[in-house]
Amino acid sequence: MRHEYAADSGLVEADLADDWCTQFDRWFAEAVAAGLPEPNAMVVGTADAAGRPSARTVLLKGYDPEGFVFFTNYRSRKGAEVAANAYASLVFPWFPMQRQVIVTGAVERIDRVTTETYFASRPRGSQLGAWASTQSSVLPDRTALDDAYRTAAQQFAEVDPIPAPENWGGLRVRPDSVEFWQGRASRLHDRLRFRRTDTGWVVERLAP
Repeated sequence: MRHEYAADSGLVEADLADDWCTQFDRWFAEAVAAGLPEPNAMVVGTADAAGRPSARTVLLKGYDPEGFVFFTNYRSRKGAEVAANAYASLVFPWFPMQRQVIVTGAVERIDRVTTETYFASRPRGSQLGAWASTQSSVLPDRTALDDAYRTAAQQFAEVDPIPAPENWGGLRVRPDSVEFWQGRASRLHDRLRFRRTDTGWVVERLAP
């Protein structure tokens, strides 16, 4: 199962953008252009108050110099964990391009207006799903979820737009480090990290 990475696809400091957001923008655009399936898919790692970790894949819905934004049920496992331990990691696994982007940073809720605006842009089925699903809770069977969806559809049959549930909204990861990982031959990968300091951002090369 071992896969040897290309020897000529390196990442050097001279080619790096001046800031992490511009560099991410470049790589994200290249991932989209390469036709990767769901290039905005990212693994989100969180931990509870006792430090026990969990991870799952979610979709990035926006980014800018302030950080990376995704949406969730605040009562889900990840929602509860960031409420208890407001720190997270993100991994963008762009393996067909022999690349990863690895982010760590503090987590905060975004403002309600932005959440409502995004929620209104979702397909109606997804909006109803957000009302129907008590995310991460135990269900007796699939029928319970289907029944909850039908109940939500009836509740909002004559409502347009459907409002966002109060316990649903956006989370922003404000990075303190953003690492750009490029696979190289013999496992001598290139790892260039933007790291926040008290005086600004620094770029560091990490051993593979």
